[in-house]
Amino acid sequence: MKQKKSVLKRIGKWLLLFILFFTGGIALYLAIEAILSRITVDGVATKEKDISIYIVNNGAHTDIVMPVKSGVIDWSAWVPYEQTAGKDTTKSFVAMGWGDKGFYLETETWADLKPSVAINAAFGLSTTAIHVTYYAAMKEGERCRKIDISRAQYENLVRFIQNSFQTDAAGKYIYVDTDKQYGPNDAFYDAKGSYSMLYTCNTWANNALKAAGLKACKWTAFYYGIFKKYPLQ
Repeated sequence: MKQKKSVLKRIGKWLLLFILFFTGGIALYLAIEAILSRITVDGVATKEKDISIYIVNNGAHTDIVMPVKSGVIDWSAWVPYEQTAGKDTTKSFVAMGWGDKGFYLETETWADLKPSVAINAAFGLSTTAIHVTYYAAMKEGERCRKIDISRAQYENLVRFIQNSFQTDAAGKYIYVDTDKQYGPNDAFYDAKGSYSMLYTCNTWANNALKAAGLKACKWTAFYYGIFKKYPLQ
């Protein structure tokens, strides 16, 4: 009996240490994120306002929204309208977001989240995808900000985003043939890199802004750090 109590005591001790370590790690992670997301990386000063882009969020995830066609790129040549269910060629804007493939394709709601998907995403053990969504128009609001940029900044942004896609032997983006689209105007493509607690969907979006020479966070894991840099006017 005494030996059994001793074993239970040791188990309880290790369990308590694990809980303290786990909660302490989360607290440290959130504290570091709160500090670094408030540090602003200034963009490249420019008076040129050649192209308007947008950042949008769904309450958790940040997308970069761009005109489908411009003097820099025609995105419909790379992510064809035909690869969406609606095949609506009248849409003028295209949103792109990078993230964990398991989250995108297997987690329609938080209730659908599987422990395996969460663990793989947290520790960079799964593959990633780029979610593409076409829009007819954009309207600024709590979840949408407009950013006017120069052609050079847009070229840098496009270069960053293009380099995030995986390509086949012909140099084309790899379309994910799935019935998990969120609506008639979206599609998924295989992406480079691994999602983790240190590099989230919002980290990717923040890095896209950095690459374009735009104002961004030093580092962020969540969308609200980015949106604080671009308050509604």
